[in-house]
Amino acid sequence: MKTILPLLLTIIIAISACSGRRNLVYFSDLDLKSDKWKNITDNGEPVILKNDVLSISVNTSSSESNMIFASAQSAEMVNGVYEKQGYRVNGEGNIKFPFLGEVTLEGLTLSQAQDQLERQLINYAKHPIVNMKFMNFRVTVIGEVNHPSTFLVPNEKINLLEALGLAGDMTAYGKRENVLLIREVNNVRTMTRINLNSQDVLNSPYFYLKQNDVIYVEPDKAKSYEVSKSTKMMPFVIAGLSAIAIFGATLISR
Repeated sequence: MKTILPLLLTIIIAISACSGRRNLVYFSDLDLKSDKWKNITDNGEPVILKNDVLSISVNTSSSESNMIFASAQSAEMVNGVYEKQGYRVNGEGNIKFPFLGEVTLEGLTLSQAQDQLERQLINYAKHPIVNMKFMNFRVTVIGEVNHPSTFLVPNEKINLLEALGLAGDMTAYGKRENVLLIREVNNVRTMTRINLNSQDVLNSPYFYLKQNDVIYVEPDKAKSYEVSKSTKMMPFVIAGLSAIAIFGATLISR
């Protein structure tokens, strides 16, 4: 019995420690005394891409011109509600706009596109003021998060942490050091791995998300271990071994 008892205790300790400690802290290497993390370039302003849908409104000093621009952005019935269709950017990066015909907007930010339309419309309308926003700016967060979903972003600006916040943050099983971000621009799909335990992600070109980005949080091995059928009986095995160890210790103490 004296030989079996240490062996049982060793087995219990080994089983209990089979899943190592994980770093669950974001930016755990961040040095608050350093200026590195403060020098962050704000590159979050998205640019217009092919197949984007834009809501564009034009206000002028002429009520007649305003009616023309308002009627140009037609509406369609969606789930019993009329919704504006917007202006879709075609495969050449252009939209078709009243008076102007085809206008190239691909690669411009919203503010740049607004300025361009105002400069061109000044020949057709008095004091035109253009307001523009994305109608299809959305990001998707899936994997080891509490509320995986696709989220519509109303202000066209969102960073990686905000997207994870919308999804209820990662679960304890999410690999914070190996988050996969999938981005598609002009039919070219790129994938990158992001380490949220490192402060370097704050200066990453992937910190601010673009329209239609997909974030996948991969589960760690502990999750696979927990859901495995072969491990469902493990608590009972450990409890049994513990009982045997306690019983053996009691006998020895006598």
